[in-house]
Amino acid sequence: MQVALVTVGDELLAGDTANTNATWLAGELADSGVTVARVLVVPDEMAAITENVRAYSDTYDAVIVTGGLGGTPDDITMAAVAAAFDRELAVDELARADVEETLDAIAGDYPDIDVDVTAEATIPAGARPLLNRGGLSPGCVVENVYVLPGIPGEMKTMFADVADEFDGDTTARYLYTDRPEANLIDPLTDAQSQFDVRVGCYPDRDAGHNRLKVSGEDPAEVDAATEWLLVEAGASDDPDDVERVRAGEE
Repeated sequence: MQVALVTVGDELLAGDTANTNATWLAGELADSGVTVARVLVVPDEMAAITENVRAYSDTYDAVIVTGGLGGTPDDITMAAVAAAFDRELAVDELARADVEETLDAIAGDYPDIDVDVTAEATIPAGARPLLNRGGLSPGCVVENVYVLPGIPGEMKTMFADVADEFDGDTTARYLYTDRPEANLIDPLTDAQSQFDVRVGCYPDRDAGHNRLKVSGEDPAEVDAATEWLLVEAGASDDPDDVERVRAGEE
C-alpha cells in the first residue's frame, strides 16, 4: 500500500509550526508496512489543495490530508477536498450531533463560546464523517482521501479510528556500523543489486555510527540482505555493539 501525506498550512511553510504531523503519521504507517510515497506541504490556498489532492488520489492507494479544519477564514480544506471530487458541501447529521454534544460538554468551561454548528458539521456530500473525539471539528473520508485535523492531539486520536484501514507488506530491519559513509558505498550498492531490497544510510554524528535501513516487500530478501551486510558492511543489529567495539571492550 502506497500513501501520500498532504499537510496544509501557511504556518508550516513559514516555519512557525513544525510539521510533526507528517513525521508521526509516516512512522505509524511504516510500522504497519505501508510505504509513504510522498509528503507535501501546501499553503492555505484552494487551488493548491484541490489540485494536489486530486492528483495524489489518482496516483496512490490513499491520501491523508491534515490541517485546515474549523471555522476561521483560512480553514478551507473541506471545501478544497470537495472540489477535488466535484462534490458539493453538505451538513452531515452525525457530525452535527457530535459537534452539539461536544459543545454541551464544554459549555461550563466556555460559556461564551460562539460556534456555527452547521459550518462545523459541513463536509463533502456523501463523505464518511470521522468524529473528533479529541476536539470539535470533524474529519471525513472521501473515496480514498482521509481528512484529519491539524492539531496533533486531535489528529492522532482521529487516526486511531481509521488506522486499521492502512496495511502494507513492507518490512524493514536496522543495522549499525562505525565505518565511514564513504566506505559503505560499495557494500550498500552490492546489496541492492544482489537482493530485492532498498538500503538507506543515515549518519548519526552524536551516536558516532551510521544507521542502515534495509527494507522490502519480501521478508526473506530483507533477511538475506541483512545477513550479508552484517559481514560486508561490518554492521551489527545492536547499536550498543558499536559502542563496545569503539571502547575496546570486544
